Amino acid sequence: MSYFKSIASLILFSLLINACAQTETKMDTTNLYDIAINDINGDSVNLNDYKGKYILFVNVASKCGFTPQYKDLQELHNTYKDNLVVIGVPCNQFGGQEPGTGEEIKSFCSKNYGVEFLITEKVKVKGDQQHPLYSWLTKKEANGVKGSSVKWNFQKYLINPEGQLIDFFYSTTSPLSNKITKHIK
Repeated sequence: MSYFKSIASLILFSLLINACAQTETKMDTTNLYDIAINDINGDSVNLNDYKGKYILFVNVASKCGFTPQYKDLQELHNTYKDNLVVIGVPCNQFGGQEPGTGEEIKSFCSKNYGVEFLITEKVKVKGDQQHPLYSWLTKKEANGVKGSSVKWNFQKYLINPEGQLIDFFYSTTSPLSNKITKHIK
């Protein structure tokens, strides 16, 4: 009889642990729209303004082999601006390829690529000082969909109009690729 009590206790304990783990995961999930970030000028960006649209977050850099993707990002922005917000997020963590100040980054993007889409402040996209936006984008516990790590400049994260992660795309994926546009069309 005590053997069956022990088994029943273990099963109950296991169910309780599992229920707590599921509750903890749900509690850890953050709402993307609540994350604070500033634009390149230092002004607060309210991500709530983009509810109902797709958002493409891209960690950008001015001195990278993928920097010409700014042109395609601008074209994507122009083509789908009614349904999509492109947000460039400068980062200097990959080969020191974004060393500029906010003003230098803004000038470079405008002068060389005619960038009109939103560019944020420079942030860390990985490591101990990872910005909360990239914690959400890269951690399954936060976004509820999948985990990833940012491998290089111009990695892209696509969010649906309800604020849920659709997928991420490595630097080699063109912003105009069907892998991205098929979700927005």
